[in-house]
Amino acid sequence: MRALIVDDEARVRKAIRLLVDWQSHDIIEIEEAGSGHEAIKLIQKFKPELVIMDMMMDSGHGLELMAWVNEHAGSTKFIVVSGHDDFEFVRSTVRHGGIDYILKPIDPETINTAVAKAVKEWRLEEQHRMEQHVRSIQLNEIKPVYGEKLLSSLIDDPGSAESALRRLRSDGVVPQEVSSARLMLIQVDSGDASLLQRFKHDSELLLFALINICNEFLLADKRGIAFKYWGAPMEILIFLWKEPEQGTELISQINLGLYHTLQRKLHFGVASGGEIPNSLPIQYSEAAAAIRKRNLFHSNEFIHTLTSVTPWAGSSSPYTLFAKVQEDWKMAVMSGNEGQIASAVQKWIELLSSLGIVTPELLDTWKSDMLSFRTALLREILGEEADAALTKLEQDDQEHLSPHTNSYHFSLYAWRDWFGHFLNRVAETLSTHQAPENKTMAEIIKYIEHHYQSDLSLQEIARHFYVSREYISRKFKQELGDNFSDYLGKYRIDKAKLLMLNPNLKISQIAEMVGIHDVKYFSKVFKKIEGVSPKDYRSKVAIK
Repeated sequence: MRALIVDDEARVRKAIRLLVDWQSHDIIEIEEAGSGHEAIKLIQKFKPELVIMDMMMDSGHGLELMAWVNEHAGSTKFIVVSGHDDFEFVRSTVRHGGIDYILKPIDPETINTAVAKAVKEWRLEEQHRMEQHVRSIQLNEIKPVYGEKLLSSLIDDPGSAESALRRLRSDGVVPQEVSSARLMLIQVDSGDASLLQRFKHDSELLLFALINICNEFLLADKRGIAFKYWGAPMEILIFLWKEPEQGTELISQINLGLYHTLQRKLHFGVASGGEIPNSLPIQYSEAAAAIRKRNLFHSNEFIHTLTSVTPWAGSSSPYTLFAKVQEDWKMAVMSGNEGQIASAVQKWIELLSSLGIVTPELLDTWKSDMLSFRTALLREILGEEADAALTKLEQDDQEHLSPHTNSYHFSLYAWRDWFGHFLNRVAETLSTHQAPENKTMAEIIKYIEHHYQSDLSLQEIARHFYVSREYISRKFKQELGDNFSDYLGKYRIDKAKLLMLNPNLKISQIAEMVGIHDVKYFSKVFKKIEGVSPKDYRSKVAIK
C-alpha cells in the first residue's frame, strides 16, 4: 500500500514517519506534501490508499483537500491530525469519510490504531470493489449471450417467442414501438483458413468481430441488431426494423466496412420482411434458401433474395444431372487409369460450366450423389469387403475435404481437383482389394485342378483358403460366369472326355477317376453338359 503525509510543518511530517509502524500495516511507499494544493497533485500522480493530513495549513486548507479527495479519490482513506480540538472539524472529517481525528501531540499507539483501522477498511472495500468488478464482467459476458439466446428463440421456439420479445423490449434490445422487421442471414465461410488464422483459429472470436462491425452500422441509428444465431454454426442474423426497404444500401455499407477491416465481403440472404415475432421463422427459411440457391458463377453479387435466384433453363432437373455421367465415371474408375479418370472429370466440369448456374444446394446434392455412387460401386464389386474399404475412404474424406459450398469465392478448378482425387481414391481402393482377391481365385482354381478327383466341396475350399463360402460363390460368378458346382462339374466332364478316348476304361472307372463315385449321377451330369450320354459320346468319338 501507499501513504501520503500532508502537513505544512516538516517536523510534524517527520514525527509521523517515525511514529507509524509502516511495515506492520504493509505500507511500503510513503510520500510527503507541504500543502493541500501540493497534496492534490501528488494524489493524482501517486494514488495513495491512505492520507494522513493536517486540518490547518497556510496553503490549501484541509477541508478543501478532504472535499477534493471525497470527490476525485473516493476510495482513499484519510486520518486528520490537528492541533485544534474543534467539533466542526471533527464533524467535517466524518462527513467526508475520514477514519479518525487525532489531536497533537501525536500518541504512537493512537495513530497506529487509526492507521490499522484505515487499512482494514480500505481492504474490505477493495475486496468488495473486486467482487463487484468480477460480477460486472460476468454480467457483461452473460448479458450478450442471453440476448443472443432470446433473439434466436424468436426463430427456433415459436411457443415462447412472444415472451422472449417482451423481455427483449424491456431490456431495450428491441425498441418498444417496433412491430415488424426484415431478416438478413450471413453465412460465414468456416473453411476460410487465412481469416481464421488472424483470429488464432477461434471461430467465436471471428464471429464476435464480424457482429461488432455489423452493429456499428446498425446500433448508431437504432436501425436494427446483428447477433450470432444459436440455431446453426457460423451464422449471423440481422433484424432490420428501421427503413427495411433500404436494406440493400445497408448491406453495401456493411460489406465496405468488412472489406476495409478484414479484406472480405460476405453474402447476405435477405427475406421479404414481416411482423415480429410470427413471421421470423418463415423469414429465416426464405433467407437461408436464397443463400443456398445463389448462383456461384455470379461472384460479385452479395445480396441474395428468392426473387433474384437465377432460373434454370435446362429441360431436365439439375438435381438429376449426375445420372448423365455416372456410367462414364464407373467405367473410368473400373479402368484404374488416371488419364481416363481425368477425362471423365473434365467432361463433368465442362457440363457444369455450360449450365450457367451452380448453387451451393446443387453442389451438396451432387456430393451426396457421388457418395451414393461410391458406396454402390464398392458393394457391387467388393461385396462384404466393401464396409471396411468405405470406412478408410471416409477417413480420407476428412483429410481431403471438398471445397466449402458457403465459400466467399467459387472455383470450378478447385472442385475439379477434388472430384479427381475422389475418383482416384475409389479406383485405388478397388485395385488394392482386387489384387489379392485375383491371386486367391487363381490359387483356388489351381487347387481344383489338382484335387478334382477327390470329394471337393465349397465348404472344404473355403476352410482351406480362410475365406467364406459366400465369397467363393460370388467370385466364381463374377469372374468365371459360373457358380462353383457348375465350374467343378464342367472341369470333371472335360477330364472325363479325355479319358473316354481310352477304349479300355469303363464308364464307371472314368467316373471314379474324375471324382464322381455314382455312375448314374455321372451320366446325368455328362448329358446335362454335353447334351448326350457318356455312351453315345464315346460312340461318336470312336466313329471319328
